[in-house]
Amino acid sequence: MQLEVGSIVEGKVTGITNFGAFVELPGGKTGMVHISEVAPTFVKEIRDYVKEGQTVKVKVLNITQEGRVSLSMKRVEAPHPVRPLRSAHPVPYHSAGRPGNFEWQPGKRNEPASFEDMMTRFKQTSDEKMSDLKRCMEAKRGGFSKRGSGSNQPK
Repeated sequence: MQLEVGSIVEGKVTGITNFGAFVELPGGKTGMVHISEVAPTFVKEIRDYVKEGQTVKVKVLNITQEGRVSLSMKRVEAPHPVRPLRSAHPVPYHSAGRPGNFEWQPGKRNEPASFEDMMTRFKQTSDEKMSDLKRCMEAKRGGFSKRGSGSNQPK
């Protein structure tokens, strides 16, 4: 069988590395599925998604002049999304759904804000986050501060 870029074929996983999985294709050729092409989500451990000897559907992404075949599992239109074989360690989820738990204010989006207003809001948010961080770090150190009463100071 002649492989073509864009075709979807079935193959058998013959090897797994920390950067991808090697798949034996029809006709005896071997291609590689890079770890970034295994699933539509971040894959930390590829063995959570595939195992040696497993039959997988792959899409041919590229065939180099040297004959190397690049494959993708996530680009195959599948009725069911690719899921881990075993449960991966849970990733902490921030309830706000925004990086850094930034509080978006939907009512003010269409109002033009001056640069000074934006800087003032940024500085206020930044100061609040820094004080929270300092409070957290003090709690980890046992609550001692540099300006202690002297009882904890070396003599």
